[in-house]
Amino acid sequence: MAENNQKVCVIGLGYVGFPLAVLCAQKGYEVFGFDKDEKKLSRIENGENIVGEEYLDEIIPKVKISVIRDEKEIGNCDINIIAVPTPVDEKYFPDLGFVIAASETVAKNLKPGALVVVESTINPGVCDEVVKPIFEKAGHTVGKDVFIAHCPERINPGDSKWNVTNIPRVVGSFDEKGLKMALNFYKSIVSAEVMPMKSIFEAEATKIMENSFRDINIAFVNELAKSFDLMGIDVTNVIRGAATKPFAFMAHWPSCGVGGHCIPVDPYYLIEKAKELNFDHKFLRVAREINNGMPLYTVELLQDALNLVGKALKGSKIGILGLSYKANVGDLRESPALKIIELLKERGAQINIFDPHVPGKSTSKNIEGILENSEAIVVATNHKEFMEIPPEKFKEYDIKVVVDGKNCLDKEKILAQGIIYKGIGR
Repeated sequence: MAENNQKVCVIGLGYVGFPLAVLCAQKGYEVFGFDKDEKKLSRIENGENIVGEEYLDEIIPKVKISVIRDEKEIGNCDINIIAVPTPVDEKYFPDLGFVIAASETVAKNLKPGALVVVESTINPGVCDEVVKPIFEKAGHTVGKDVFIAHCPERINPGDSKWNVTNIPRVVGSFDEKGLKMALNFYKSIVSAEVMPMKSIFEAEATKIMENSFRDINIAFVNELAKSFDLMGIDVTNVIRGAATKPFAFMAHWPSCGVGGHCIPVDPYYLIEKAKELNFDHKFLRVAREINNGMPLYTVELLQDALNLVGKALKGSKIGILGLSYKANVGDLRESPALKIIELLKERGAQINIFDPHVPGKSTSKNIEGILENSEAIVVATNHKEFMEIPPEKFKEYDIKVVVDGKNCLDKEKILAQGIIYKGIGR
């Protein structure tokens, strides 16, 4: 629990910062939230759950988060947590603009002796080469009147078991006092292990390693899916078979693409940082190329399937089930569904869209509306609502082709309806 009535300011109230602010308030800290999005601040003031995580619904009415619009109020806080996005641009170059802006804002308004924690995902060296100089330029001395640490965020949107309250964390700092301050803070809010790293560079590298590991393994099974499809082998059954081995294997699953703010983004931070040291991360580059190519592969599967029923992709009515990158959440960040839609439009297809978690961007109000106006269906997100569609319903609406981009439907039952089914590697 909070010690000495410390005040915490969370800079960046998105999928990372907002749950963290709620958690800090629950643990007894006086919490302030700073964000440039006025609409978001108003929703928080109204007590809304702005990220939609169900476990927060019970906590939010019991806590108080004071949103601040004047950055000078940051100067009242003992702990400042930077939780802003770290995206890549259209050419996949890291964009540290949000981290730089947030650091400058905190540095200008810092309370002497305060702890500053960067939770944003960054490559090794950013705290030393980018964040630290900003505070020094503002007249602060790291290790004396400001203590900088890095605790890379770990969230899994929509996960009913693991969330910001119980996921283990790692912490690194420039000095022993900063490390101790950060450890004490995270141990006071998280009901899980908080592991100290030997340096802030190791803490930065940890998150990049985690997500690059996942990206590489997903790329591996995506490539196997393409290969096995040519051999007539269902890759999902093979993965289940391999997963019976009780050691040295971890199941990853192929799909129409990799989304979210972490896996398709973080490897580029390591790739670009390594280039500065004249090192080429070939493995990471190839993994990114494979995973970035899965939306096109999905569209090609659809095109080939339509050809089997004598139809061209151009002019065909295609129903897209799902916009978000992950099941049962409304998060569109880096969603492969968006790329699939873009590719289909470029090829002249007529598109209808339904996502129950993103109603504002859906063109149909329900599943029936999609089926009624489609000749073929692409499942781009494995929402539970889509997994519950009876195969007979596709037949009822005379759907000719189903492309299952998440391998979440019953292949055999759909085929039994006389409908062409194409999965990713099955």
